[in-house]
Amino acid sequence: MKEENVILVNEQDQQIGLMPKLEAHQKAVLHRAFSVFILNDRNEIMLQQRAHHKYHSPLLWTNTCCSHQREGESNVEAGKRRLFEEMGFTAELTELFHFIYKAPFDNGLTEHELDHVMIGRYDQAPNINPDEVEDWKWMAIEDIQQDMQDHPEKYTVWFRIIFDEFYHYIEEHTI
Repeated sequence: MKEENVILVNEQDQQIGLMPKLEAHQKAVLHRAFSVFILNDRNEIMLQQRAHHKYHSPLLWTNTCCSHQREGESNVEAGKRRLFEEMGFTAELTELFHFIYKAPFDNGLTEHELDHVMIGRYDQAPNINPDEVEDWKWMAIEDIQQDMQDHPEKYTVWFRIIFDEFYHYIEEHTI
């Protein structure tokens, strides 16, 4: 299987090139990414537990899905594609905001992403892809915040960063 490229960007989110995903993470090069938060009618977030065989952050909990846009693909198109590939359902997505973060992993790789954060609504159980996802659960926003403070090691590095940005966003906006 051919490794996917990520879209290299500058701080204004203008494309400046392409690079294989692993190389971009080895070199900590800024690239475009997205994170999807799916909420149910009780405003709980659907979390996924990463599959046990993932090359980084296996079995850690994270947001509903996240990945990288493909060249020529809009942020929302990418979010919908990956949501279906990982969680087995589709939902309408709305982009809320974007920001840049840098997060090193224990294995020497680094996420350096201009992350587009999106939200959607769904009230049913997903049909998870076991190649990507080990498990899933609904969790109240306040419970996630508390559990992250008590047990940060259970969550992906990037989710701890992205959730903080998401939490501050929803404090100031109606979702």
